[in-house]
Formats: sequence, C-alpha cells, structure tokens
Amino acid sequence: MPGSADRPAHAPHRPDHDLVVVANRLPVDSRTLPDGATEWVTSPGGLVTAMESVMKGVDSGAWVGWAGAPGDAPDPFEADGMSLYPVALDQEDIERYYEGFSNGTLWPLYHDVIVEPAFHRTWWDSYVSANRRFARAAAAVASRTSTIWVHDYQLQLVPRMIRDDRADVRIGFFNHIPFPPVELFSQLPKRNQILRGLLGADLIGFQRESDTQNFLAAVRKLLGHHVDGQTISVPGLGAAPMREVTAQTFPISIDSASVSALTEDPEVREHAAQLRRDLGNPRKVVVGVDRLDYTKGIRHRLKAWGELLNDGSIDPHDTVMIQVATPSRERVEAYRQLRDEVELTVGRINGDHASIGRAAVSYQHRSFDRRYMTALYMAADVVLVTALRDGMNLVAKEYVASRPDLQGVLVLSEFAGAADELRAAVMVNPHDIDELKAAILRSLAMPEEEQQESMRSLRHQVMENDVQSWAHDFLERLEQSDDPHGEAKPVVRLSGGEPTEPEVLEGALAEFAQTPRILIASDFDGVLAPIVNDRDAVEPDPAALDTLRELADMPGVAVALISGRSLEDLDSHTGMPSSVVLVGSHGAEVGALPPWMQAEVLDSAALSMTPEKDELLQSITATLHRIARAHPGVEVETKPSAAVLHTRNARGRGADNATDSALEYAVTLPEVTVTPGKEVVEFSVVHASKGDAIDALARASAADAWLYLGDDVTDESVFGHLGESDCGIKVGEGDTAANYRIAGTPEAAAVLARLKALRQDG
Repeated sequence: MPGSADRPAHAPHRPDHDLVVVANRLPVDSRTLPDGATEWVTSPGGLVTAMESVMKGVDSGAWVGWAGAPGDAPDPFEADGMSLYPVALDQEDIERYYEGFSNGTLWPLYHDVIVEPAFHRTWWDSYVSANRRFARAAAAVASRTSTIWVHDYQLQLVPRMIRDDRADVRIGFFNHIPFPPVELFSQLPKRNQILRGLLGADLIGFQRESDTQNFLAAVRKLLGHHVDGQTISVPGLGAAPMREVTAQTFPISIDSASVSALTEDPEVREHAAQLRRDLGNPRKVVVGVDRLDYTKGIRHRLKAWGELLNDGSIDPHDTVMIQVATPSRERVEAYRQLRDEVELTVGRINGDHASIGRAAVSYQHRSFDRRYMTALYMAADVVLVTALRDGMNLVAKEYVASRPDLQGVLVLSEFAGAADELRAAVMVNPHDIDELKAAILRSLAMPEEEQQESMRSLRHQVMENDVQSWAHDFLERLEQSDDPHGEAKPVVRLSGGEPTEPEVLEGALAEFAQTPRILIASDFDGVLAPIVNDRDAVEPDPAALDTLRELADMPGVAVALISGRSLEDLDSHTGMPSSVVLVGSHGAEVGALPPWMQAEVLDSAALSMTPEKDELLQSITATLHRIARAHPGVEVETKPSAAVLHTRNARGRGADNATDSALEYAVTLPEVTVTPGKEVVEFSVVHASKGDAIDALARASAADAWLYLGDDVTDESVFGHLGESDCGIKVGEGDTAANYRIAGTPEAAAVLARLKALRQDG
C-alpha cells in the first residue's frame, strides 16, 4: 500500500461496502512531513500483510481500526482504493484495553502462559468500552448486504455487539493467535462473556484444528451449548430463534506468488549476494526472523547457538547467524525485559566467539521492508522458526516462497501453526535445547538432493494455498451460513446422485497422484465392502484391499482406513499389514503406526476414558437398550468409548421411531458427541470424528494432500475439512460436501486401482 504525500481523500459515509474488515489497527500509519502534509504508509504486522492483497480484490472494501495515535480519530478517508474508518483510542484505552487486557492478560494466557498473565478489573472495563466503539463504527458503515469480518483477540466481544445492533448482516471472526485448552481458558475472568462475544459471529475461524477443538470444548463445558461436529447451537435472546454458529479451521497464508516473483528482481538477487559478501562469504548462513516477543523462542534459540559454538560443533569462521528482532510493544515491561536479555546474550556470544570484522551473531533490532527480507531469505542456508507457541508464523511461509531454487532448510517448531501444513520441514521441540541443537546441525549438513525434495514439498503447499485462497475459503464458507434475512444456505457442494463425469474425476486423480506426499484414506462399510444386514457377515472387496496394501508400500504414500467400527472389529475384517493405519470408532481408537509416522501427533485422537466417562457410557447404553426393546429388530452395539443404536433390521416404522427417541434423548447430553448415520445413531463419550482423524493422520504422515472415500453422513466431517489440493469422493447418493462422486463399491475399487497406476507412472 504505497504512501502518499497528499492529505487523504475523505471517505463517503454511505454504507455501501461489500466487505467491512474490523481490526485493532488500520492498515496504514500516518507520518507528518516537513511541510505539514500527511503521508500514509503501510503498517507493519502479519494481519496487514495478509489482508492487503485480499482487500485490493474487493469491489468495495472498508476497514475499521485505530489509526495508531492516542486522541481524537481522523475523519474517514480513502487510501489505496479502500475506505478507512478510524476509531479513537485515548491514552488510558491504550494502557488498559491494548497493553493491559489484550496484551497483559489475553496474549500470555492464549500462548500457554509462557509469561504469567495479569488480571485487573479496570482493564476489562476498558476492553468492553473499546470493543463497543469498534462495533458501533462497523455497524454504522455496513449495508444490509454487507459482510463484516472481525479480526483477532483484541476484539472478541465485537461480533456479539454488532449482532445486537445489526441482525441483518453476516458476521465472521478470525482468531490469528492460538486458542488455549479449556483448562487454561477457564482461568480467565469474564471467560463466558468472551465466549458469548465470539458466538455473535456466524463463522469463527482458527489457525489450527487443535484451536478449533479447544474452542468447541470451552463452549460445551463452560456454556453448556450443544455442539455437533463443528456446529454450535446458540440459544436466541428473548423471542429470537436458535442460531447455528460454525467453528472451523482456516490456516492463514501469504501472497506467495508476489514473494516468489521478487526473487527474479535483479536488485533483490544482487542484494542477497551482497549480504553474504558483507558477512565475509561464510560457508553457511543461519537466519532467525521474529517480532521481539517471548513467544518466539529467541532466548532458547540463542542458548542452543551459544552451546554449539562453545562445544566446537559450529565454527564461527565459516557459519554465521543473523537474528532479526523487530521491535514490539516496548512499553510493556515483559518486552523491555526480553530485549535486555536477548541483547545481553548476543553480546556474550559475540564476546566469546566473534573475530575482528565478523560477528558470531549479527543482531538486527529493527524493521526491514519486503524486498530486504526476500534478499535475506535468499541468502539463508537455514532459517530457524522455533516459536514456543504461535498461531501460524508467516516467516516460515515467506522463506519457502523465497526459494524457487529449491535450496535451503526450514527448521520449524511443532508448536507453530505452520507445522500443520509445512510437514516436510525439520520439525523440532524448541523447549528441548539438545533437540534444537541436533536439528540445526542436521540442517547445516543436509545434502542438496534432500534439501530439494523437502523444499519441493514445502513450496507445493505454500504456492497452492496462498492468502487469497485463505480469504476466499473463509468468505465462501461464511456465505453458506444461514442468511440473516431468512434464507438458509446449507453447506453442500454436490447434491442429488449423479456421478462425476469420468474425465473430470480422471483429471483430479492425475493431479493428486503427482503430489509429492499423499495420504489415501477410506471408510470401510459402503465403500470397500457393500453394506449388509448382518455386520459380522460383511465381505470386503479383496482387490480393493490388495490395492491399498500396494499403495502403502509406495514412496511418499500413506494409507489409512477410518471406520465407525471398533478397532478390533475393523482389524478382523481387513487383515491389513502394519503399513496401513487403522482408525476405529470414528477416530477414538488408533491402531499400530508405521515407524515413519509421527505417533505423538496422533495423541489427541487416542482413546481417553475416565471413570466419569465410563459411568456416563453405561447410563447411555442402558437407555439405548430400553429404546431397542420397544422396537423389535433394533440393536445396540457397545464400543470402548461409544454406544450405537442400529435400526437396519427394525420392522415397519420401528426404525424411524427408534431414531426419533434416540435423538430426543441426545438433547439431554450436551457433553456427548451424537452422530446420526445410515440407520445408526452413535453416542460417543470421547469427542472424536473422522474429520479430526484425517487431520491428525495428514499431519502425522507429513502429507501435502489427502484423498478420502466415504459414503455415510459421518464422512461429511472429513469432507468438511477439504483443502484446495485434497480430493473428497462421495460413494453413492445423497447431498455432500465432497467434491467428487462415484456410484458404489466397484467404482471405489476402480478409483484405487487407477490411483495406483497413476502413481506408478509418475
């Protein structure tokens, strides 16, 4: 967003904007020139970087935010094609709302309490007051057809405040930082007010699936609202009807094509070469780029680097580290203390190991523009992104986008949101200094061929999933929410029952087969085996099972079966080798894992029963048996963490009546996951879904994309997680969120066989 030496043009006050973005800061900062004119330049920060290109693509966009200086707000004005509406914050607001509750309470709490959060009631009062100011400003400029998109932790009350004033608009909220586990979130005073504020939105987006699940758990436990998958039933106020709110994962990205294009600029290329010359042409350059924040792990990183120098594992004459630490929140005591500690550590390392004319650590405490940063990434042999906790971390994606030469190594913290997508990076636990040291040494010694293989996978992910895709996915999903004017829009990509045209499916399979690392997963009943009345008499297609075994032996291919059956039952009917992962009970049970799969990633999907859950399951089972006895032919199946009502063999209207009774009973169990399927209703006391399982498997296998075959309602939780590169194939009829459809089990076997052939040919 280029600066202008002219005074800004005033923005129109008519509410005619298609998209209204509400964020703590405007995307520009003002500077007063010597002649008294005002210059507006792009603000620093990840949100502005991410949203800049998105807003340029909107026909009529408005941005509501603080202009960056205390006191009265400037008049609304136009900048770079956007209408900007400043919100006033006085010095007390800055101290209590922004530095206080936002960054002294919420920020540390949401980042795993790395620093102890502070709680002050006056901070909360200011937070409420400031949020109300932002909400009123947004409501005033939104038309009846507007979409309002609220951003980040500073404004969590705004969605509800807008909803109370403007029930006629669609409201989205995106949380850019982590959302903590319910055990941590429960420590927050006014926690329920925060949740109710967020639930004013129609769609709430998070960076990681774990954040989404943490939020859903908090809503379920603290507010007692019914949660079905990703959908929350929110009671209306007074005579208002019940609302449905969706919580979903939307990992943010960057304008990757723009960053990659900068690497072709001769000046940027020369700057990258000059950087290495200025450092004395070392053999290796290691780079860290962070805001100076305690969540970024800078102290841990410098400790590891200092120890590597001390024990002689790294020679400072041929390997240099650059640490860029962008100034941040310098009025907050914790940040001033961090700066002192970092600068003291850098000074000590350089005092011990630097030679004349060459620092062991080149420390840069300032901001750089995008061209400089691209040159720095091009000059870096290794980039360390070792945050202790991070919502996403766009530095990791910027580095990957800056390396079309397929050189360089990304060392990435498993606690950064980017770890869910950039699975080919060198993953590290930054809290473990020995592990961090080993990762650095491994990266410095990585052969070119291995670097290229890893970077090819990373670039596939970053270039295919850019910030425009992120915004499009979020806004498209928001459009599918219930129309505030009364017309419901169900989330369906395919309706009816016509199979996908063969040439379209062939093209999708061919593109998927060329992806470097893939996960192929499938349901069992109705996909690999026809559905039969006697579940024990099921006969899977032997050719399909053989194909899955062969696919599992191919390089870069992970294979899994995800079923509603218990793990033991699934294993007995498939006889799969250990190279194929078995997941039972809709994700609540996970079988043995191949040695190359990251087992710790699947911990969240493992069965976790407690005495209280055992007691609850016994009560549910007893109730379902009573329902079954009242309807001949209805049966009850018990699993380690669930009870299932089967109505396939019921007589007359017994199936419908038994299902109705089960669903009426489900309303009394807000803590239980109730999943209706084809002639079944499952009650699980462990929150798990096939969608959760596919996400965990994709992370554990470092897959760049996944393909899933499913036929049941329970498989829609998987199809609802589809990314741009993923393939969801619905088997049989029925509305679905899958992007392709085939007729039945023979066609499923054919898809697997064709995929195997395409992978072999590729």
